[in-house]
Amino acid sequence: MNDFVGTGTLVRLALRRDRLLIPIWILVFVMSAAGSAKASINLYSDPKALAEAAHTSNASPALVSMYGRIFDENSLGEVSLFKMTAFGALLVGLLAGILVVRHTRTEEENGRLELLSAGVLGRYAALAAALIVSSATVIVLGLVTALSLMGSGLDTKGSFAFGLMWAAAGLAFAGVGAVTAQVTESARAANGLTAVVLGIAYVLRAVGDSAADGSTQWVSWLSPIGWAQQVRAYSGDRFVVLLMPLAFLGLLIVAATALIRKRDVGAGLVRPRPGPPRAAASLRSPLALAWRLQKGALYGWGFAFLLLGLLVGNIASNVDGFANSASAREMIQKMGGVEGLTDAFLSTELGMMGLLASAFGIQAALRLRSEEIALRAEPLLATGVTRAQWLASHVLMALFGTGVLILIAGLGSGISSGASLGNVGHQIPRMLAGAAVQLPAIWLVTALVVVLFGVAPKLVSGGWVLYGLFLLIGQFGELFNLPHWMINLSPYGHTPRLPGGDFSVTPVLWLTAIAAALTLAGFATFRRRDIG
Repeated sequence: MNDFVGTGTLVRLALRRDRLLIPIWILVFVMSAAGSAKASINLYSDPKALAEAAHTSNASPALVSMYGRIFDENSLGEVSLFKMTAFGALLVGLLAGILVVRHTRTEEENGRLELLSAGVLGRYAALAAALIVSSATVIVLGLVTALSLMGSGLDTKGSFAFGLMWAAAGLAFAGVGAVTAQVTESARAANGLTAVVLGIAYVLRAVGDSAADGSTQWVSWLSPIGWAQQVRAYSGDRFVVLLMPLAFLGLLIVAATALIRKRDVGAGLVRPRPGPPRAAASLRSPLALAWRLQKGALYGWGFAFLLLGLLVGNIASNVDGFANSASAREMIQKMGGVEGLTDAFLSTELGMMGLLASAFGIQAALRLRSEEIALRAEPLLATGVTRAQWLASHVLMALFGTGVLILIAGLGSGISSGASLGNVGHQIPRMLAGAAVQLPAIWLVTALVVVLFGVAPKLVSGGWVLYGLFLLIGQFGELFNLPHWMINLSPYGHTPRLPGGDFSVTPVLWLTAIAAALTLAGFATFRRRDIG
């Protein structure tokens, strides 16, 4: 039998399953790039202000380590998108890797691939289909992004270099996802390994950019994200560099196909260690089990949020130099919703961290569905554990985890911004307050996943779709002059802008009440439906 037979059928199945998820995320990336370009074109109409902003960015080690170096300080396109270059490549790579794992290891873990393999299905069909879907997604994403940047007023060659750079980064990490899917028996572990590789790649890129004299630049060439950055869109447009991630993808495909031959369907190369014959006393409750399942992810996310908070707070002291034109100051204040420039920047960044924390909440709540599909929930509910106890354990972990993450970010940014501004004792409580007011919106988005799990469990992944829509509306609604009623649909738009802004308890109470009502609705509907 042909090793690739059935690939086309699996491609159509994957596209049908992700017919909403993929377009929404493409739209999120495209709108993010186009919105950044449009805003910057309006901000930096003066070439002198543009060059000063770029120079200030390159002079800030924190900004360079987070976003990368601006190679041409007079390039409007590069300055407009410098935050989206390396960081955007990281996110596109994460999307590509998750898509591959979703249609390979997740299908094996849930038992669906084994059922399909009982028919006419080649050994490599699932991997080939996943790579085709993931690759097509990032290529379309890159091309549409290029067209949107051209429509925003940036030059054609640089726009295509930027779009293809994103696509190439996605292709490289699609290959990483293909390999990690063969190594472990768990989709979560495969996604975790992919995220680790992404983190290492981003750190290597940061190390390569860290020296102002370029002495460490060679380290960037060890990273697929560094390759994406070295395309130098709008400041050289070195298309030949795109061959490196393509070659990297080819090598990883060869490795993944070789690994498939060394394992059985459903098994991984690294077998999980057997646990002790008797559970410890600390595991004798649904909440303890939920904590054990979620704690690894929470530790990883917590470390990342601490680093992010420290970096954001360190950048705060350079905001005045970066926003050196009146229009730039007005834009940051508009996005932050406060008058003080530094507070506006910190408020905006806390809002972005709130969005990231929501992603953890969605992921943690989705564990309910994965446990149910994998038939691990039903045996548990056959014991003395009630449905309400089991559901509450995972919901509490999602709510607790998001709270921990955003407060860690607030603490880190308070420490670093206070140190850079010379007022640590004053800044920490202000940043913790700014982080805490993000929680009602975060919990509301998490509650939407809970209610979907109770009402329509097959549509529970729609939580990501809603998240993407809220992100688009909340972050770019004002930039694109959307109607006020549409902007109000995003829960993030009702969050008080702290530090520095006016605090109103009314939206906080309303968001909390809606989140509580949705969570209770999820509990009520879950009690009335069948498991599975």
